[in-house]
Parts: sequence; C-alpha cells; structure tokens
Amino acid sequence: MDATTLGAVLACVGVLSGSVVAFIGKRGETRNSLTDQVQEERDGLARRLAEKDVQIAALEQQRHDYLVRITQLEIENIRLGGNPTP
Repeated sequence: MDATTLGAVLACVGVLSGSVVAFIGKRGETRNSLTDQVQEERDGLARRLAEKDVQIAALEQQRHDYLVRITQLEIENIRLGGNPTP
C-alpha cells in the first residue's frame, strides 16, 4: 500500500467519523430541544394549575359564606314564626 492510498483511506475514515459525530450531535440537540419544550409546557401547566387552585379556594370560601348566611336566614325565619326548611 503506497502513501497515496493510505492517505485516501485515512481521509475517508476521518470524513466518516466526522459524519457520525455530527449525526449523533444533531440527535442530542434535537432531544435537548424537545426536552426543553416539554419542560416549558410542564411549567406553564403548573402555573395554570396553581391559578385554578386559588380560584377553587376562593369559591369554597364563598360557598361557606353563603351557607352561613342561609343558616342565619333560616334561624331568623324560625324566630319570626315561619316553618323550618327540610
């Protein structure tokens, strides 16, 4: 094997290994961007869930306040001679 053939073979090996490295690097980059997108979506959903939890707590407090007021009105109704509600 002369020097020219050896040089050509080494050049081909170098090009092929460079292509493999580039391919693997691109796959990793795609995977990382997909992971970033999933994490951003997860964070957005976590924020929305927290907002919904706050809204639910406010509605539960409002329901509690309404039940207290209804009970007060039923007591007043009975005190004034009305019939108790079932």
